[in-house]
Amino acid sequence: MSTCTVDVTLDTALLDILAGPAAPTRISKSSLPRRDTALDPLLIAAAAASGPHVTRNHYHHDFLPGYTLPNGDNTRDIATSPRASERKRLAYVSRQAPRRQRLQGSLADEGKENDQPRDADPLRSADNLPPASKKRRPSLAPPPTAIESKVKLKSQAQAASDVSPSSKSLPPPRLEVKCMARTRIPTPHGPAFLHLYHNNRDNKEHLAIVVDPAQFEDAGNSPAPAIRSRSLDSIWDESETEMDRIIRGAYVGRLSGIHQQASASPVPSQSSSDPSGPEGLPAPLIRIHSECFTGETIGSMRCDCGEQLDEAIRQISQPITLGSTSSPRTIPGRGAVIYLRQEGRGIGLLSKIRAYNLQDMGHDTVTANLMLGHKADERGYEIAGAILRDLGLGFEGASCSEGVRILTNNPDKVEALKKEGIQIADRVPMIPRSWQNRAEKSEIQGDAGTERMPEPAGVTLIGGKAVHGDDLDKYLRTKVLRMGHMLPLWLGDVTEQL
Repeated sequence: MSTCTVDVTLDTALLDILAGPAAPTRISKSSLPRRDTALDPLLIAAAAASGPHVTRNHYHHDFLPGYTLPNGDNTRDIATSPRASERKRLAYVSRQAPRRQRLQGSLADEGKENDQPRDADPLRSADNLPPASKKRRPSLAPPPTAIESKVKLKSQAQAASDVSPSSKSLPPPRLEVKCMARTRIPTPHGPAFLHLYHNNRDNKEHLAIVVDPAQFEDAGNSPAPAIRSRSLDSIWDESETEMDRIIRGAYVGRLSGIHQQASASPVPSQSSSDPSGPEGLPAPLIRIHSECFTGETIGSMRCDCGEQLDEAIRQISQPITLGSTSSPRTIPGRGAVIYLRQEGRGIGLLSKIRAYNLQDMGHDTVTANLMLGHKADERGYEIAGAILRDLGLGFEGASCSEGVRILTNNPDKVEALKKEGIQIADRVPMIPRSWQNRAEKSEIQGDAGTERMPEPAGVTLIGGKAVHGDDLDKYLRTKVLRMGHMLPLWLGDVTEQL
């Protein structure tokens, strides 16, 4: 039986050093050998046998014999340790798809802001985030073999050939508009009828402001055919009642507590054999107006849109004189303003606000739109043409008038309406009020004794006032010089300032 001799000399010396009263003398490292030196060969051998992923450190921290179970050959496996099984390998997995995949849809559809419908749940997960369990590193995926690539190309070609030529380029559905409601609106310039339209092209509610006060008179007494919506006056349902028709606005005369008469389908005045009316009656005056929140609602003077809307209703409401000078006859003004929801010349309010910042940096309104990736003018007039046809205005065989006079300075708008089949009898220019009153203002300022006249009322925040300022002059100058607007007034003062 072998015996083991223990050398207690080194332990006694270490105890004297730690417990002695005096400071110990310096001892070299070689005089105190490591206590685990005898275990190093065993630990290194066990780590090498376990694999490259196990080091001696694993045995110092995780090798607990109480947690391991002996294998069949009386060896113990550290992998069965509860502490080892609880440790999981953590890996960062990106939840964001590659940029080319995220931009694939936006590059294919060159849509504008505010056109896409908002999500019902804005906090739901994005559609471009793939499931985390299916995320795989591209470097770990084996490249496809030549046979797999050939099969994939063949299937794609077959799928493309299965698509019929007619389905590749399906024409858009025929544009249809329908007047959903109509009501009387008193304005500072007189009464008007507000029509709200739905269509099958977009989800916007376009409007028509019809000025035709003669409809309040008794049927048959008006010298001109009434401007009414055919879709509104038509019968929507066989089971609808007269009250249903009246509530949506299909009534005649002035609606009141004692007068409630539903309209017929069609209204007798719409079936007039002479839509032109009496001799000398001018064509109805219309304007195609695009929505402008900044100019109409908050009174921005960067543009004259609010002023143009008020001026259009004012001019349409002006009385019309018929007959000879010896025996003149006056009838109420008639016409319509087609109000389209295409903010900022079609780019939307968000891009319009950003374009304003670019204008403050020195760019004009056209350049700002181009810098944001839009066209100078992205408006369309197909819906406007459909609304005019529904009102019986401006086309051959129309029930109200076969031609219209249009209030505009934009030649592109005139050409666009002609393409929609609207017959333009005349173009009436819209001269900015600030340009009209420039000479008058200088005379009033020079005469100290002149009493200031009260400003006329209007339908927007600007009202009957004139929009003015350097921002407006720059805007109008750009419309004339870069967009071809036909303004008959000179630009002397504006050109000198710019």
